[in-house]
Amino acid sequence: MKRDLTRLTSEQFDLLIIGGGATGCFAARDAAMRGLKVALIEGADFAAATSAHNSKLVHGGLRYLREGEFGLVRESLRERRTLQAIAPHLVRPLSFLLPLYGKGLAGRLTLATGLTLYDLLSYDRGRLEDPALRLPRHGWLKRDPALTAEPVLAGDGFKGAFSYPDAQMFMPERIALENLIDADAHGAALANHVAAEKLILREGRVIGAEAADGFTGTRFDIRARAVLLAMGPWSDLFLERSMGRPATHKLIRSKGIHILVPAMTAGHALTMEAGAGHFFVMPWRGHTLIGTTDTEFKGDPGTVGVRESDIEGFLATVNRFLPAARLRREDVLFAYAGLRPLVADGNKGTYGVSRRAELVDHASEGIEGLFSALGGKWTTSRALAQTVTDAVVKKLGVAAQACATATTPLPGGRIDRFEGLVKGFAKTYPGIAAMRHLAHMYGARLPLLLRGAKLADLAPMNVSGDVPAQILFSIREEMALTLEDLVMRRTSIGQFGRPAPQLLAALAEAMGTELGWSPERRLREIAGVDRLYEIVA
Repeated sequence: MKRDLTRLTSEQFDLLIIGGGATGCFAARDAAMRGLKVALIEGADFAAATSAHNSKLVHGGLRYLREGEFGLVRESLRERRTLQAIAPHLVRPLSFLLPLYGKGLAGRLTLATGLTLYDLLSYDRGRLEDPALRLPRHGWLKRDPALTAEPVLAGDGFKGAFSYPDAQMFMPERIALENLIDADAHGAALANHVAAEKLILREGRVIGAEAADGFTGTRFDIRARAVLLAMGPWSDLFLERSMGRPATHKLIRSKGIHILVPAMTAGHALTMEAGAGHFFVMPWRGHTLIGTTDTEFKGDPGTVGVRESDIEGFLATVNRFLPAARLRREDVLFAYAGLRPLVADGNKGTYGVSRRAELVDHASEGIEGLFSALGGKWTTSRALAQTVTDAVVKKLGVAAQACATATTPLPGGRIDRFEGLVKGFAKTYPGIAAMRHLAHMYGARLPLLLRGAKLADLAPMNVSGDVPAQILFSIREEMALTLEDLVMRRTSIGQFGRPAPQLLAALAEAMGTELGWSPERRLREIAGVDRLYEIVA
Protein backbone atom coordinates (compact mmCIF):
# COMPACT_ATOMS: atom_id res chain seq x y z
CA MET A 1 0.00 0.00 0.00
CA LYS A 2 1.68 3.19 -1.24
CA ARG A 3 0.81 6.87 -1.07
CA ASP A 4 0.64 7.87 -4.74
CA LEU A 5 -0.12 11.56 -5.25
CA THR A 6 0.52 11.24 -8.98
CA ARG A 7 -2.57 9.10 -9.39
CA LEU A 8 -4.66 11.59 -7.43
CA THR A 9 -3.66 14.45 -9.71
CA SER A 10 -3.70 12.62 -13.06
CA GLU A 11 -6.76 10.37 -12.97
CA GLN A 12 -10.49 10.93 -12.81
CA PHE A 13 -12.31 8.83 -10.24
CA ASP A 14 -15.84 7.58 -9.89
CA LEU A 15 -15.80 8.32 -6.17
CA LEU A 16 -13.61 10.55 -4.04
CA ILE A 17 -13.89 9.85 -0.32
CA ILE A 18 -12.80 12.67 1.97
CA GLY A 19 -12.04 11.24 5.40
CA GLY A 20 -10.12 8.15 6.44
CA GLY A 21 -11.97 7.08 9.55
CA ALA A 22 -14.05 3.93 9.93
CA THR A 23 -16.82 4.99 7.54
CA GLY A 24 -14.44 6.23 4.85
CA CYS A 25 -12.23 3.13 5.03
CA PHE A 26 -15.17 0.71 4.85
CA ALA A 27 -16.64 2.72 1.96
CA ALA A 28 -13.35 2.68 0.04
CA ARG A 29 -13.19 -1.09 0.33
CA ASP A 30 -16.82 -1.62 -0.65
CA ALA A 31 -16.75 0.71 -3.66
CA ALA A 32 -13.41 -0.62 -4.94
CA MET A 33 -14.53 -4.23 -4.56
CA ARG A 34 -17.61 -3.42 -6.65
CA GLY A 35 -15.46 -2.12 -9.49
CA LEU A 36 -15.65 1.65 -8.96
CA LYS A 37 -12.55 3.77 -9.44
CA VAL A 38 -11.97 5.10 -5.93
CA ALA A 39 -9.76 7.72 -4.28
CA LEU A 40 -9.56 8.41 -0.54
CA ILE A 41 -7.71 11.22 1.19
CA GLU A 42 -7.27 11.90 4.89
CA GLY A 43 -5.95 15.17 6.29
CA ALA A 44 -4.14 13.50 9.19
CA ASP A 45 -3.61 9.75 9.37
CA PHE A 46 -6.11 6.98 8.82
CA ALA A 47 -8.32 6.43 11.89
CA ALA A 48 -6.53 9.21 13.75
CA ALA A 49 -9.49 10.91 15.43
CA THR A 50 -12.94 9.60 16.40
CA SER A 51 -12.21 6.15 14.99
CA ALA A 52 -9.28 5.73 17.40
CA HIS A 53 -10.61 7.53 20.46
CA ASN A 54 -13.44 5.23 21.45
CA SER A 55 -14.30 2.39 23.83
CA LYS A 56 -12.98 -0.28 21.42
CA LEU A 57 -16.34 -2.05 21.56
CA VAL A 58 -18.34 -3.80 18.87
CA HIS A 59 -21.72 -3.90 20.54
CA GLY A 60 -25.45 -3.89 19.98
CA GLY A 61 -26.16 -0.90 22.17
CA LEU A 62 -28.16 -2.41 25.00
CA ARG A 63 -29.22 1.00 26.29
CA TYR A 64 -30.77 1.93 22.93
CA LEU A 65 -33.61 -0.44 23.79
CA ARG A 66 -34.80 2.08 26.38
CA GLU A 67 -35.20 4.62 23.58
CA GLY A 68 -37.18 2.15 21.48
CA GLU A 69 -34.50 2.01 18.78
CA PHE A 70 -35.05 -1.66 18.03
CA GLY A 71 -33.95 -1.28 14.41
CA LEU A 72 -30.61 0.23 15.41
CA VAL A 73 -30.03 -2.50 17.99
CA ARG A 74 -30.83 -5.26 15.50
CA GLU A 75 -28.56 -3.69 12.88
CA SER A 76 -25.78 -3.35 15.44
CA LEU A 77 -26.09 -6.96 16.59
CA ARG A 78 -26.08 -8.20 13.00
CA GLU A 79 -23.00 -6.14 12.22
CA ARG A 80 -21.30 -7.32 15.41
CA ARG A 81 -21.51 -10.86 14.08
CA THR A 82 -20.33 -9.70 10.65
CA LEU A 83 -17.22 -8.03 12.08
CA GLN A 84 -16.46 -11.14 14.12
CA ALA A 85 -16.65 -13.15 10.90
CA ILE A 86 -14.55 -10.90 8.65
CA ALA A 87 -11.97 -9.87 11.29
CA PRO A 88 -11.75 -12.77 13.78
CA HIS A 89 -8.20 -11.79 14.77
CA LEU A 90 -9.25 -8.27 15.74
CA VAL A 91 -12.83 -8.67 17.03
CA ARG A 92 -13.21 -11.05 19.97
CA PRO A 93 -16.01 -11.89 22.43
CA LEU A 94 -16.18 -9.94 25.68
CA SER A 95 -18.30 -10.95 28.66
CA PHE A 96 -20.10 -8.14 30.51
CA LEU A 97 -21.54 -8.01 33.99
CA LEU A 98 -24.33 -5.54 34.77
CA PRO A 99 -24.54 -5.29 38.58
CA LEU A 100 -27.61 -4.44 40.64
CA TYR A 101 -27.31 -2.31 43.76
CA GLY A 102 -30.33 -1.84 46.01
CA LYS A 103 -32.91 -2.49 43.31
CA GLY A 104 -35.97 -4.51 44.12
CA LEU A 105 -37.66 -7.22 42.14
CA ALA A 106 -39.19 -4.70 39.74
CA GLY A 107 -35.77 -3.32 38.79
CA ARG A 108 -34.40 -6.78 38.25
CA LEU A 109 -37.37 -7.80 36.10
CA THR A 110 -37.00 -4.67 33.96
CA LEU A 111 -33.36 -5.47 33.22
CA ALA A 112 -34.12 -9.14 32.64
CA THR A 113 -36.78 -8.17 30.11
CA GLY A 114 -34.38 -5.88 28.27
CA LEU A 115 -31.65 -8.53 28.16
CA THR A 116 -34.11 -11.15 26.95
CA LEU A 117 -35.05 -8.83 24.09
CA TYR A 118 -31.33 -8.29 23.44
CA ASP A 119 -30.94 -12.08 23.15
CA LEU A 120 -33.89 -12.32 20.77
CA LEU A 121 -32.57 -9.53 18.53
CA SER A 122 -29.18 -11.29 18.36
CA TYR A 123 -30.75 -14.58 17.26
CA ASP A 124 -27.91 -15.18 14.76
CA ARG A 125 -25.05 -14.69 17.25
CA GLY A 126 -24.22 -18.41 17.07
CA ARG A 127 -23.98 -18.51 13.28
CA LEU A 128 -20.19 -18.42 13.20
CA GLU A 129 -17.90 -21.20 12.09
CA ASP A 130 -15.49 -20.80 15.00
CA PRO A 131 -17.18 -21.96 18.24
CA ALA A 132 -14.95 -19.58 20.21
CA LEU A 133 -16.74 -16.65 18.56
CA ARG A 134 -20.29 -17.79 19.31
CA LEU A 135 -21.94 -15.74 22.03
CA PRO A 136 -24.18 -17.12 24.81
CA ARG A 137 -27.49 -15.84 26.14
CA HIS A 138 -27.62 -13.55 29.12
CA GLY A 139 -27.62 -15.02 32.62
CA TRP A 140 -27.94 -14.08 36.29
CA LEU A 141 -25.23 -14.40 38.95
CA LYS A 142 -26.30 -14.25 42.58
CA ARG A 143 -24.39 -12.02 44.97
CA ASP A 144 -21.68 -14.44 46.15
CA PRO A 145 -20.87 -15.98 42.74
CA ALA A 146 -20.79 -12.49 41.23
CA LEU A 147 -18.34 -11.27 43.88
CA THR A 148 -16.21 -14.36 43.36
CA ALA A 149 -16.10 -13.57 39.64
CA GLU A 150 -15.42 -9.84 40.15
CA PRO A 151 -14.59 -8.73 43.70
CA VAL A 152 -14.46 -5.11 42.57
CA LEU A 153 -18.28 -5.14 42.44
CA ALA A 154 -18.51 -5.18 46.26
CA GLY A 155 -20.62 -2.31 47.55
CA ASP A 156 -23.64 -1.38 49.65
CA GLY A 157 -26.83 -3.07 48.51
CA PHE A 158 -25.16 -5.33 45.96
CA LYS A 159 -27.69 -7.98 44.90
CA GLY A 160 -25.95 -9.79 42.04
CA ALA A 161 -25.23 -9.19 38.37
CA PHE A 162 -26.59 -10.03 34.97
CA SER A 163 -24.08 -11.45 32.49
CA TYR A 164 -24.39 -10.76 28.77
CA PRO A 165 -22.03 -10.94 25.79
CA ASP A 166 -20.69 -8.37 23.36
CA ALA A 167 -17.41 -7.98 21.50
CA GLN A 168 -14.23 -5.91 21.63
CA MET A 169 -11.66 -4.72 19.11
CA PHE A 170 -8.05 -5.64 19.80
CA MET A 171 -7.04 -2.46 17.97
CA PRO A 172 -9.66 -0.53 15.96
CA GLU A 173 -7.04 1.35 13.95
CA ARG A 174 -5.93 -1.96 12.43
CA ILE A 175 -9.46 -2.72 11.22
CA ALA A 176 -9.57 0.62 9.39
CA LEU A 177 -6.14 -0.08 7.91
CA GLU A 178 -7.08 -3.55 6.68
CA ASN A 179 -10.06 -2.07 4.83
CA LEU A 180 -7.64 0.22 3.03
CA ILE A 181 -5.20 -2.59 2.31
CA ASP A 182 -8.04 -4.43 0.57
CA ALA A 183 -9.23 -1.26 -1.18
CA ASP A 184 -5.68 -0.76 -2.44
CA ALA A 185 -5.61 -4.34 -3.71
CA HIS A 186 -8.76 -3.53 -5.70
CA GLY A 187 -7.22 -0.46 -7.32
CA ALA A 188 -8.10 2.42 -4.98
CA ALA A 189 -5.76 5.44 -4.77
CA LEU A 190 -5.15 6.28 -1.11
CA ALA A 191 -3.28 9.05 0.67
CA ASN A 192 -2.95 10.09 4.29
CA HIS A 193 -1.72 13.56 5.28
CA VAL A 194 -3.55 15.07 2.33
CA ALA A 195 -6.19 17.60 3.38
CA ALA A 196 -9.26 18.57 1.38
CA GLU A 197 -9.38 22.37 1.20
CA LYS A 198 -12.75 22.83 -0.51
CA LEU A 199 -15.08 21.19 -2.99
CA ILE A 200 -14.93 22.00 -6.69
CA LEU A 201 -18.43 22.83 -7.88
CA ARG A 202 -19.57 23.47 -11.43
CA GLU A 203 -23.09 24.18 -12.64
CA GLY A 204 -24.75 22.57 -9.65
CA ARG A 205 -22.54 19.50 -9.58
CA VAL A 206 -19.49 18.49 -7.56
CA ILE A 207 -16.59 17.49 -9.80
CA GLY A 208 -13.90 16.96 -7.19
CA ALA A 209 -11.98 18.75 -4.49
CA GLU A 210 -8.99 21.00 -3.98
CA ALA A 211 -6.40 19.30 -1.77
CA ALA A 212 -3.04 20.02 -0.20
CA ASP A 213 -0.12 17.77 0.70
CA GLY A 214 0.38 18.04 4.45
CA PHE A 215 4.16 17.71 4.17
CA THR A 216 5.03 20.01 1.26
CA GLY A 217 1.99 22.29 1.13
CA THR A 218 1.61 21.55 -2.59
CA ARG A 219 -1.96 22.15 -3.72
CA PHE A 220 -3.71 20.14 -6.42
CA ASP A 221 -7.14 19.18 -7.69
CA ILE A 222 -8.67 15.72 -7.53
CA ARG A 223 -11.39 15.02 -10.09
CA ALA A 224 -14.29 12.69 -9.38
CA ARG A 225 -17.84 12.06 -10.58
CA ALA A 226 -19.09 11.74 -7.00
CA VAL A 227 -17.74 12.83 -3.61
CA LEU A 228 -18.44 11.38 -0.18
CA LEU A 229 -17.80 13.46 2.91
CA ALA A 230 -16.88 11.01 5.68
CA MET A 231 -15.23 13.56 7.93
CA GLY A 232 -16.85 12.74 11.26
CA PRO A 233 -17.13 15.84 13.46
CA TRP A 234 -15.71 18.04 10.68
CA SER A 235 -18.33 17.15 8.02
CA ASP A 236 -20.83 19.99 8.41
CA LEU A 237 -18.06 22.56 8.99
CA PHE A 238 -16.25 21.57 5.78
CA LEU A 239 -19.48 21.66 3.82
CA GLU A 240 -20.31 25.14 5.07
CA ARG A 241 -16.84 26.34 4.10
CA SER A 242 -17.22 24.89 0.60
CA MET A 243 -20.76 26.16 -0.03
CA GLY A 244 -20.49 29.49 1.75
CA ARG A 245 -23.76 28.93 3.60
CA PRO A 246 -24.97 27.03 6.68
CA ALA A 247 -25.32 23.27 6.34
CA THR A 248 -28.86 21.95 6.46
CA HIS A 249 -27.82 18.87 8.43
CA LYS A 250 -26.15 19.95 11.63
CA LEU A 251 -24.01 17.82 13.89
CA ILE A 252 -23.79 17.85 17.65
CA ARG A 253 -20.26 17.05 18.82
CA SER A 254 -20.14 15.00 22.01
CA LYS A 255 -16.82 14.82 23.84
CA GLY A 256 -15.97 11.56 25.56
CA ILE A 257 -12.82 10.76 27.49
CA HIS A 258 -11.35 7.37 28.36
CA ILE A 259 -8.74 6.51 30.94
CA LEU A 260 -6.39 3.53 30.99
CA VAL A 261 -5.43 2.10 34.39
CA PRO A 262 -3.76 -1.10 35.64
CA ALA A 263 -5.94 -4.21 35.46
CA MET A 264 -8.76 -3.99 38.01
CA THR A 265 -11.13 -6.79 36.94
CA ALA A 266 -10.66 -10.54 36.70
CA GLY A 267 -11.61 -10.64 33.03
CA HIS A 268 -15.18 -9.37 32.74
CA ALA A 269 -16.25 -5.98 31.48
CA LEU A 270 -18.62 -4.06 33.73
CA THR A 271 -21.58 -1.93 32.69
CA MET A 272 -22.07 0.55 35.54
CA GLU A 273 -25.12 2.74 35.92
CA ALA A 274 -24.10 6.23 36.97
CA GLY A 275 -27.09 8.38 37.76
CA ALA A 276 -28.69 9.36 34.46
CA GLY A 277 -25.83 7.82 32.48
CA HIS A 278 -23.44 4.88 32.53
CA PHE A 279 -19.80 3.96 32.03
CA PHE A 280 -17.91 0.82 31.05
CA VAL A 281 -14.99 -0.82 32.86
CA MET A 282 -13.30 -3.03 30.27
CA PRO A 283 -10.35 -5.39 30.36
CA TRP A 284 -8.12 -4.55 27.41
CA ARG A 285 -4.75 -6.11 26.70
CA GLY A 286 -3.67 -6.61 30.30
CA HIS A 287 -5.06 -3.26 31.46
CA THR A 288 -8.44 -1.73 32.23
CA LEU A 289 -10.02 0.85 29.96
CA ILE A 290 -12.75 2.99 31.51
CA GLY A 291 -15.11 5.15 29.47
CA THR A 292 -16.78 7.31 28.69
CA THR A 293 -17.99 10.79 29.51
CA ASP A 294 -20.57 12.53 27.35
CA THR A 295 -20.54 16.33 27.17
CA GLU A 296 -21.32 18.69 24.32
CA PHE A 297 -18.27 20.23 22.64
CA LYS A 298 -18.63 23.48 20.68
CA GLY A 299 -15.05 24.35 19.80
CA ASP A 300 -12.81 23.50 16.86
CA PRO A 301 -12.80 19.67 16.60
CA GLY A 302 -9.05 19.79 16.06
CA THR A 303 -8.53 21.24 19.54
CA VAL A 304 -10.34 18.58 21.58
CA GLY A 305 -8.20 17.18 24.38
CA VAL A 306 -8.21 15.89 27.93
CA ARG A 307 -8.19 18.40 30.75
CA GLU A 308 -7.14 17.69 34.31
CA SER A 309 -10.68 18.50 35.40
CA ASP A 310 -12.00 15.84 32.98
CA ILE A 311 -9.89 13.17 34.65
CA GLU A 312 -10.67 14.31 38.18
CA GLY A 313 -14.40 14.43 37.49
CA PHE A 314 -14.45 11.04 35.81
CA LEU A 315 -12.43 9.41 38.59
CA ALA A 316 -14.90 10.81 41.11
CA THR A 317 -17.79 9.29 39.16
CA VAL A 318 -16.10 5.89 38.89
CA ASN A 319 -15.23 5.83 42.59
CA ARG A 320 -18.74 6.88 43.55
CA PHE A 321 -20.51 4.17 41.61
CA LEU A 322 -17.78 1.52 41.92
CA PRO A 323 -16.28 2.32 45.32
CA ALA A 324 -14.13 -0.82 45.53
CA ALA A 325 -12.09 0.52 42.59
CA ARG A 326 -10.46 3.17 44.83
CA LEU A 327 -8.82 4.78 41.83
CA ARG A 328 -6.29 7.58 42.31
CA ARG A 329 -4.93 10.09 39.86
CA GLU A 330 -1.57 8.30 39.74
CA ASP A 331 -3.34 5.14 38.54
CA VAL A 332 -4.13 6.80 35.20
CA LEU A 333 -1.54 5.59 32.69
CA PHE A 334 -3.06 7.24 29.65
CA ALA A 335 -6.11 9.34 28.82
CA TYR A 336 -7.61 10.33 25.51
CA ALA A 337 -10.56 12.33 24.23
CA GLY A 338 -12.70 11.85 21.16
CA LEU A 339 -15.71 13.51 19.56
CA ARG A 340 -18.86 11.63 18.61
CA PRO A 341 -20.47 13.26 15.56
CA LEU A 342 -24.19 12.99 16.37
CA VAL A 343 -27.00 13.94 14.02
CA ALA A 344 -28.95 16.76 15.67
CA ASP A 345 -32.29 15.51 16.98
CA GLY A 346 -34.46 18.26 18.44
CA ASN A 347 -33.50 19.49 21.89
CA LYS A 348 -32.08 16.22 23.22
CA GLY A 349 -28.79 16.38 25.08
CA THR A 350 -25.76 14.48 23.79
CA TYR A 351 -26.50 11.39 25.89
CA GLY A 352 -30.05 11.12 24.56
CA VAL A 353 -29.30 11.77 20.88
CA SER A 354 -29.55 8.67 18.70
CA ARG A 355 -26.36 6.96 17.53
CA ARG A 356 -27.99 6.25 14.19
CA ALA A 357 -26.22 7.07 10.97
CA GLU A 358 -27.61 9.18 8.15
CA LEU A 359 -26.63 9.38 4.49
CA VAL A 360 -27.39 12.75 2.93
CA ASP A 361 -27.69 13.19 -0.84
CA HIS A 362 -27.05 16.91 -1.35
CA ALA A 363 -28.86 16.93 -4.69
CA SER A 364 -31.83 18.14 -2.66
CA GLU A 365 -29.76 21.24 -1.88
CA GLY A 366 -28.74 21.80 -5.49
CA ILE A 367 -25.41 19.93 -5.45
CA GLU A 368 -25.51 16.81 -7.59
CA GLY A 369 -23.07 13.99 -6.88
CA LEU A 370 -22.27 15.00 -3.30
CA PHE A 371 -23.01 12.77 -0.30
CA SER A 372 -22.38 13.11 3.42
CA ALA A 373 -22.19 10.17 5.83
CA LEU A 374 -23.19 11.53 9.23
CA GLY A 375 -23.28 10.01 12.69
CA GLY A 376 -23.10 6.28 13.26
CA LYS A 377 -20.58 4.23 15.19
CA TRP A 378 -17.82 1.68 14.63
CA THR A 379 -20.14 -1.31 14.87
CA THR A 380 -22.37 -0.21 11.99
CA SER A 381 -19.72 1.43 9.77
CA ARG A 382 -19.62 -1.46 7.30
CA ALA A 383 -23.39 -1.33 6.84
CA LEU A 384 -23.29 2.45 6.37
CA ALA A 385 -20.58 2.00 3.74
CA GLN A 386 -22.82 -0.47 1.90
CA THR A 387 -25.64 2.09 1.91
CA VAL A 388 -23.23 4.74 0.63
CA THR A 389 -21.95 2.60 -2.22
CA ASP A 390 -25.46 1.55 -3.23
CA ALA A 391 -26.40 5.24 -3.49
CA VAL A 392 -23.27 6.17 -5.46
CA VAL A 393 -23.74 3.29 -7.90
CA LYS A 394 -27.34 4.36 -8.49
CA LYS A 395 -26.37 8.02 -8.87
CA LEU A 396 -23.65 7.26 -11.41
CA GLY A 397 -25.82 4.79 -13.30
CA VAL A 398 -23.01 2.24 -13.57
CA ALA A 399 -23.13 -1.52 -13.63
CA ALA A 400 -21.46 -2.72 -10.44
CA GLN A 401 -20.99 -5.95 -8.59
CA ALA A 402 -23.12 -6.72 -5.56
CA CYS A 403 -21.79 -5.81 -2.12
CA ALA A 404 -19.56 -8.59 -0.73
CA THR A 405 -17.98 -6.91 2.28
CA ALA A 406 -20.18 -8.75 4.77
CA THR A 407 -19.01 -12.14 3.57
CA THR A 408 -15.45 -11.45 2.40
CA PRO A 409 -12.92 -11.49 5.24
CA LEU A 410 -10.49 -8.63 5.64
CA PRO A 411 -6.94 -9.52 4.55
CA GLY A 412 -5.85 -10.60 8.03
CA GLY A 413 -9.14 -12.34 8.68
CA ARG A 414 -8.69 -15.01 6.01
CA ILE A 415 -8.29 -17.74 8.61
CA ASP A 416 -10.32 -20.64 9.94
CA ARG A 417 -9.95 -20.35 13.70
CA PHE A 418 -7.80 -17.87 15.60
CA GLU A 419 -6.45 -20.32 18.17
CA GLY A 420 -5.50 -22.70 15.38
CA LEU A 421 -3.73 -19.83 13.64
CA VAL A 422 -1.68 -19.02 16.76
CA LYS A 423 -0.69 -22.66 17.24
CA GLY A 424 0.24 -23.03 13.60
CA PHE A 425 2.39 -19.90 13.60
CA ALA A 426 4.08 -20.96 16.85
CA LYS A 427 5.01 -24.28 15.28
CA THR A 428 6.26 -22.75 12.03
CA TYR A 429 8.05 -19.83 13.71
CA PRO A 430 9.21 -21.14 17.12
CA GLY A 431 10.66 -18.99 19.86
CA ILE A 432 8.69 -15.78 19.26
CA ALA A 433 7.42 -14.53 22.63
CA ALA A 434 5.07 -11.99 21.03
CA MET A 435 3.41 -14.51 18.71
CA ARG A 436 -0.14 -14.18 20.07
CA HIS A 437 0.09 -10.39 19.99
CA LEU A 438 1.38 -10.40 16.42
CA ALA A 439 -1.31 -12.88 15.36
CA HIS A 440 -3.95 -10.45 16.66
CA MET A 441 -2.33 -7.52 14.88
CA TYR A 442 -1.81 -9.13 11.48
CA GLY A 443 -3.83 -12.34 11.34
CA ALA A 444 -3.24 -14.13 8.04
CA ARG A 445 -0.85 -11.35 6.95
CA LEU A 446 1.68 -12.21 9.67
CA PRO A 447 4.00 -14.23 7.36
CA LEU A 448 4.60 -11.00 5.39
CA LEU A 449 6.00 -9.41 8.56
CA LEU A 450 8.00 -12.44 9.61
CA ARG A 451 9.59 -13.04 6.21
CA GLY A 452 13.33 -12.56 6.69
CA ALA A 453 12.98 -11.19 10.23
CA LYS A 454 15.60 -12.18 12.77
CA LEU A 455 14.57 -13.39 16.22
CA ALA A 456 16.11 -10.24 17.75
CA ASP A 457 13.70 -8.17 15.67
CA LEU A 458 10.74 -10.04 17.17
CA ALA A 459 11.30 -9.28 20.86
CA PRO A 460 8.73 -6.89 22.44
CA MET A 461 9.93 -3.30 22.72
CA ASN A 462 7.60 -2.31 25.58
CA VAL A 463 4.40 -3.35 27.34
CA SER A 464 2.44 -3.07 24.08
CA GLY A 465 4.01 -6.27 22.78
CA ASP A 466 5.08 -4.65 19.50
CA VAL A 467 8.42 -5.64 17.98
CA PRO A 468 11.18 -3.93 15.95
CA ALA A 469 10.27 -5.82 12.77
CA GLN A 470 7.07 -3.79 12.63
CA ILE A 471 8.89 -0.49 12.12
CA LEU A 472 10.06 -0.87 8.53
CA PHE A 473 7.04 -3.01 7.68
CA SER A 474 4.75 -0.15 8.77
CA ILE A 475 6.63 2.30 6.57
CA ARG A 476 7.06 0.15 3.48
CA GLU A 477 3.76 -1.73 3.50
CA GLU A 478 1.30 0.31 5.58
CA MET A 479 1.96 3.97 4.77
CA ALA A 480 3.28 5.09 8.17
CA LEU A 481 4.76 8.51 7.46
CA THR A 482 5.17 10.08 10.90
CA LEU A 483 6.33 8.85 14.27
CA GLU A 484 2.79 9.28 15.57
CA ASP A 485 1.44 7.13 12.72
CA LEU A 486 3.83 4.39 13.79
CA VAL A 487 3.41 4.39 17.58
CA MET A 488 -0.34 5.09 17.76
CA ARG A 489 -1.93 3.42 14.72
CA ARG A 490 0.34 0.92 12.91
CA THR A 491 1.51 -0.38 16.27
CA SER A 492 0.22 0.28 19.79
CA ILE A 493 3.58 1.29 21.25
CA GLY A 494 2.16 4.60 22.47
CA GLN A 495 -1.27 3.45 23.62
CA PHE A 496 -0.26 2.45 27.15
CA GLY A 497 1.28 5.74 28.22
CA ARG A 498 4.26 7.70 26.99
CA PRO A 499 6.98 5.38 25.66
CA ALA A 500 10.42 5.68 27.22
CA PRO A 501 12.44 8.58 25.74
CA GLN A 502 15.18 6.24 24.56
CA LEU A 503 12.61 4.10 22.71
CA LEU A 504 11.09 7.13 20.98
CA ALA A 505 14.56 8.30 19.99
CA ALA A 506 15.39 4.88 18.55
CA LEU A 507 12.12 4.76 16.61
CA ALA A 508 12.68 8.27 15.22
CA GLU A 509 16.18 7.24 14.21
CA ALA A 510 14.92 4.15 12.39
CA MET A 511 12.10 6.01 10.64
CA GLY A 512 14.35 8.94 9.83
CA THR A 513 16.92 6.68 8.18
CA GLU A 514 14.25 5.05 6.04
CA LEU A 515 12.41 8.26 5.12
CA GLY A 516 15.36 10.66 4.92
CA TRP A 517 14.51 12.86 7.90
CA SER A 518 16.89 15.57 9.03
CA PRO A 519 17.99 15.64 12.71
CA GLU A 520 15.61 18.56 13.21
CA ARG A 521 12.71 16.62 11.70
CA ARG A 522 13.40 13.70 14.05
CA LEU A 523 13.21 16.02 17.04
CA ARG A 524 9.94 17.51 15.77
CA GLU A 525 8.48 14.04 15.37
CA ILE A 526 9.37 13.13 18.96
CA ALA A 527 7.89 16.40 20.18
CA GLY A 528 4.70 15.66 18.26
CA VAL A 529 4.30 12.35 20.07
CA ASP A 530 5.07 13.96 23.43
CA ARG A 531 2.16 16.37 22.90
CA LEU A 532 -0.25 13.43 22.83
CA TYR A 533 0.34 12.96 26.55
CA GLU A 534 -0.12 16.57 27.60
CA ILE A 535 -3.00 17.18 30.01
CA VAL A 536 -4.29 20.74 30.12
CA ALA A 537 -4.62 22.09 33.64
